[in-house]
Amino acid sequence: MIRSSLLLYGALGGAVALAACGRSEKGINEVGPAPDLPEIRETLLPPMRIARPVGWGDETPRAPEGFVVTALATDLRVPRQMLVLPNGDILVAEGRGGGAPALRPKDVIAGVIKKQGNTKVESGDRVTLLRDADNDGRAEVRSVFIDGLNAPYGLAYVDGRIYVAEQDALVSFPYVEGQTRISASAEEVTRLPSALNHHWTKALTANVDGSTLYVGIGSNSNAGERGMAVEEERAVVWAVDRATGARRTIARGIRNPTALAIEPSSAALWAVVNERDEIGPQLVPDYLTSVRDGAFYGWPYSYWGQNVDPRVRPQKPELVATAVKPDYALGAHVAALGLSFARDGGFSGAFAEGAFIGQHGSWNRQDLAGYKVAWVPFSGGRPAGP
Repeated sequence: MIRSSLLLYGALGGAVALAACGRSEKGINEVGPAPDLPEIRETLLPPMRIARPVGWGDETPRAPEGFVVTALATDLRVPRQMLVLPNGDILVAEGRGGGAPALRPKDVIAGVIKKQGNTKVESGDRVTLLRDADNDGRAEVRSVFIDGLNAPYGLAYVDGRIYVAEQDALVSFPYVEGQTRISASAEEVTRLPSALNHHWTKALTANVDGSTLYVGIGSNSNAGERGMAVEEERAVVWAVDRATGARRTIARGIRNPTALAIEPSSAALWAVVNERDEIGPQLVPDYLTSVRDGAFYGWPYSYWGQNVDPRVRPQKPELVATAVKPDYALGAHVAALGLSFARDGGFSGAFAEGAFIGQHGSWNRQDLAGYKVAWVPFSGGRPAGP
């Protein structure tokens, strides 16, 4: 259950009501391959409505017919990404990073308001193992698998090694199937950009043959307001050679790629991406997209292809002219954090082919958006939804 409250704050010596400017327009299509893009609506403070974390209580999340939601584990310390190992064990990365300083008075105010929706639990800085051997939806084995990490987020398994994307490094550990705790020291694969860390999360997945690890690295600002010097190798996806640690940038202008996954029928890399804030409750759509080698996705100069963000100075029209559109809009400010594709031997029927997307939920609009698991059906390796 989500309990929400509309918060009114005073700023700059005057009371600023966040109500009137933040209402979403009815009839706007926010989802699909061709979303509506309303006019930009800048305000002194972005409209904010924060859903407070209150737990399930006596209720459980609503699920489609034939599905039941159970709590596999509780009392985790800021759970982020999960990974299913070959034997069915589940790893959960627990951590919180970041800490970039606020630039503007409104950043301070927005930060205070957004904290209303944050858990007060301290960062786990660990990976926890869960084992549900009897498949009843409850883990009968739970152990700290790896600890002493630095804000772990992305997880991958390849050829007897566990890979963890911390906020400042990609590291690996030897693993034997069935192991419930790793005591070996981390081996560094490559350093990851970590200065400021406005967006600290580092998404991770491996290609089909395991030779390449893909790392998603978020921007160091909302829309370039810290200057582009701090955005070097930010808002990018890296391809890292698993054997040597050598890396190359395969996509740019991809503001905050929070989850990466391989689409099984095509073996193509896909990402969910959190887009920019503060230009309206229905702009800009967060999105699901294939990650095309060499592509530029617009950030910070443009959004959804070549729609210019007028706040960014100086502009780069020659770069905007190369910006590609993402594949599928998920809605503005839904904050997609999880991506998992249906696979053979999994669900059948309507959920046989497509992407499950976990959405953290909005703060930058009055009508709550996200806070759910969304489903995007695929056909032939591409989104087939409306």
